[in-house]
Amino acid sequence: MVRARSTMFTSRILTGLAAAVVAAAGFAGAGTAHAAQPPTGPAAPPSAAPAASPRNVPKHAVTGYWQNFDNGAKVQKLGDVHENYDIIAVAFADATAKPGAVDFHLDPALNYSEDQFKADIKAKQAAGKSVVISIGGEKGTVSVNDAASAANFADSVHALMEKYGFDGVDIDLENGLDATYMSQALKSLAAKSGGHPVITMAPQTVDMQSPSNGYFKTALAIKDILTVVNMQYYNSGSMNGCDGKVYAAGSVDFLTSLACVQLEGGLDASQVGIGVPSSAKAAGSGYVAPSVVNAALDCLTKGTGCGSFKPSKTYPGLRGAMAWSTNWDAAAGDAFADQVGGHVHDLP
Repeated sequence: MVRARSTMFTSRILTGLAAAVVAAAGFAGAGTAHAAQPPTGPAAPPSAAPAASPRNVPKHAVTGYWQNFDNGAKVQKLGDVHENYDIIAVAFADATAKPGAVDFHLDPALNYSEDQFKADIKAKQAAGKSVVISIGGEKGTVSVNDAASAANFADSVHALMEKYGFDGVDIDLENGLDATYMSQALKSLAAKSGGHPVITMAPQTVDMQSPSNGYFKTALAIKDILTVVNMQYYNSGSMNGCDGKVYAAGSVDFLTSLACVQLEGGLDASQVGIGVPSSAKAAGSGYVAPSVVNAALDCLTKGTGCGSFKPSKTYPGLRGAMAWSTNWDAAAGDAFADQVGGHVHDLP
């Protein structure tokens, strides 16, 4: 996610065919970028069931990131966020001097009191929505790479949940993560929460090209408590689909074939969402019209609306879609919330 400028790319973005070739190297036995076989690798243990749905998360859900900063998009209070967003990720918590620990402070530019913020969280929850605290973003520097930092992460996120009433956490670390210790931290957080927190993730495309990659390994390791992975299908070069072919960003094939990698790599359909920019100004590249997102959703859930790539089976339980951000969506007239949000909620 882009914190300061909507057109800035992260340092880890790979572009063009080179991205697909590099990503293909991460496949176990995938061969070249054009190898006509799906990626392989360690999947979740057979006994690992998908997460039970946390409270307030519907079968098909729309996630939206709310910006705790002003970068030219429409400045919003939480109460302004369109009603079609089921999971609202507050972006972002900040790193502290304590390794792994995070904290959160409202940006003064928003003219938003803490009491009003907390009241708006409760109001959203009363309306059946979930509000989570997002960790990372383009400029995020949180590092969880040993047992101590994992404990600090879990303790600090839990403290924010207690203080503000957040339903859970979103992981949006764009400089890589340690699967062993992030998994440990999230499992600890779930235990501390005394229930089933909402746990979402927003990896970049290259992070989910193979189950052997750190993000993918983390998602599989916490499959029993994971709500949804909303991969960022933007600011990306071409990538391998689950058929081993290379697909360019900004197309229905890119959305469906990369979702298939996750669906066939071990995640339950309920744990996969399509993450896109909510407007052309929200990201440097990868914007697609709401109609394209809806076509991809139909292709994956019903087998209709596909492009040249058509999955070998359908995934009617697909969780839904994600937008960066609710602010950019509002600036563009809430087209994503209205069109994609309404379509997601109409899925069977």
